[in-house]
Amino acid sequence: MLDDLRNSAASSYSDEELLPEAPQQDKVGTTKKQSTRFLGLTAAQRFIVVLLLMMTTCLLGTFVLILTGKVWLPIG
Repeated sequence: MLDDLRNSAASSYSDEELLPEAPQQDKVGTTKKQSTRFLGLTAAQRFIVVLLLMMTTCLLGTFVLILTGKVWLPIG
């Protein structure tokens, strides 16, 4: 995508094709399946990211409840 940035910036927009490209076909005649990765992550990596975000949200929510006095710590 950014390999030829300088040359692509020099060319005008009208030079580019406006039609989407058709799926490429192999020599056998089957179409290549596009990658189904979201943000370049596999399913396991996405699960870990979501799990870390959930844990961070729960931890910050707990700290906010303690700071606002809605929840008290059971200390002495």
